[in-house]
Amino acid sequence: MGAIIDNTGETYECDVLVAGSGCAGMAAAITARHRGLDVLVVEKEPRFGGTTARSGGWLWIPGTSLARAYGINESQDAARTYLRHEAGNNFDAARVDAFLAAGPEAVDFFTTETALRFDMPLVFPDYHAEAPGGAQGGRSMVTRPFDGRELGEHIKNLGAPLPELTVFGMMLGSGKEIIHFMRATRSLTSAAYVAKRLSRHLLDVLRHGRGMTLTNGNALAGRLAKSALDLKIPLWLSSPVRELIVESGAVHGGIVTREGRSVHVRARCGVVLACGGFPHDVARRKAMFPHAPTGAEHFSPGPVGNTGDGLRLAEAAGGRIEDRLPNAAAWVPVSLTRRKDGSRGVMPHFIDRAKPGVIAVMRDGKRFANEGNSYHDFVQDLMKAAKPGEEIAAFLICDHKTLRKYGLGCVPPFPMPLGHHLGSGYLMRGSTLAELAGQAGIDAKGLAETVAQFNATAGEGRDPLFGKGTRAYNRYQGDALHGPNPCVAPIANAPFYAIKMVIGDLGTYAGIVTDANARALDAEGRVIPGLYAAGNDMASIMGGNYPGAGITLGPALTFGYIAGRHLADSAAERSAA
Repeated sequence: MGAIIDNTGETYECDVLVAGSGCAGMAAAITARHRGLDVLVVEKEPRFGGTTARSGGWLWIPGTSLARAYGINESQDAARTYLRHEAGNNFDAARVDAFLAAGPEAVDFFTTETALRFDMPLVFPDYHAEAPGGAQGGRSMVTRPFDGRELGEHIKNLGAPLPELTVFGMMLGSGKEIIHFMRATRSLTSAAYVAKRLSRHLLDVLRHGRGMTLTNGNALAGRLAKSALDLKIPLWLSSPVRELIVESGAVHGGIVTREGRSVHVRARCGVVLACGGFPHDVARRKAMFPHAPTGAEHFSPGPVGNTGDGLRLAEAAGGRIEDRLPNAAAWVPVSLTRRKDGSRGVMPHFIDRAKPGVIAVMRDGKRFANEGNSYHDFVQDLMKAAKPGEEIAAFLICDHKTLRKYGLGCVPPFPMPLGHHLGSGYLMRGSTLAELAGQAGIDAKGLAETVAQFNATAGEGRDPLFGKGTRAYNRYQGDALHGPNPCVAPIANAPFYAIKMVIGDLGTYAGIVTDANARALDAEGRVIPGLYAAGNDMASIMGGNYPGAGITLGPALTFGYIAGRHLADSAAERSAA
């Protein structure tokens, strides 16, 4: 429907209003539209894609046809057992069962009816693969690369990838592509691959102003956008929802600010909130993040527009926010850098911690965790190790050989130069461990003792203190060509280096309480008619834990699908009545 001008101002009528253009919002919109509903997507930011566009593009969904193609035919019981173990007392049986049942359906729908395509590595272990119900593979999939030219002129409105995770502005695909770049100076095959990839990227930049080989989350956002465009779903950018239209306790649309004016969007079937959670809502961070007593001691790589709009809209309509999870967000250690334009960059540390020859220490110079564990687990250990009143921070430590072989944080491996990062202070260097400790503000004696203790068994591939490299996920993120332990090597070749890490997130967990159909619930547990939530606006089904790669996007796609399906089914039932 188009805009209708009446005596109350401008009104737009549709069946479904979706707030947010990330994975969850677009999944809901595409599903509802595919089933015949008239859908409008509105996005607060001037570009679409939200957190999805700068994510890794991984989705954790057990029991898919992709897994079965590899001969992995697991029952829902195994995944349910794993999620029960991970969520503990916060296990939500109804929503978990809905996720496990609808997830494979959603994947089949999107891969057969839309532009979405996924690849699944045969072995990508759950983060706690050794736990009851854990798996060595078959649950995490990554979005297949996408040619941005298929978006036509809309490519200019796609959210950019996180600059800190690009090379010359080029997005690297997860897994094999990263390995090729790390081995470019040690393998002719990898060198040829990198040369070809860089040449193609530079040619795209000359022709189009940006790279056109979209990977990871940018590919996911691009593929979803292509699917929405194919269905002719309108997308309003720079158009935040300011208020929900609530009549007789039911949600009937929202008031959207568009081009400086208010538009009353009347949604006959309902509204889906998928606004990206609250990683940049300082007040809610202060209330829910124990490491951020003022709300400022947290650094999110998520879009700055993710300020909790969806949660506030739901609360105003009577919705309840889950605030009892042991972790209100998916934690990740990050380092802070300065971009060329002067803005602050936030670099998530996903895989460098697991590499051989890398350890993490506190200011006292002591290790506190298995560096190869998941980012979420690592940050929890960091919080526990922090001394009261001190800044919660840790330092990655490595030697020259390790740095030039693997890189560290924003610092690329050989042959890329180090000067910029040394000059900015992002990378600290010392000809001795004592000199490095002085540069970083680490206790020199503690660091020397820690490195000596670590080196005593590192040559044998052992880490008696924390067992780095003893878990499946550790080994997956290590260096398979390094032995006897892909995650352990001595720190012995001067000079030595350090990077400071603080706490960030990959998305918030504390969100709107919903039922198994993604419908928002009030304080008494009753459904709020016409109001749905998905993605990081919806309270996570993971119970505050992080079971595997893609546990935000997997449920986002699935519950977006569930919301769209339920909206369409409800509309059909009303029409038949």
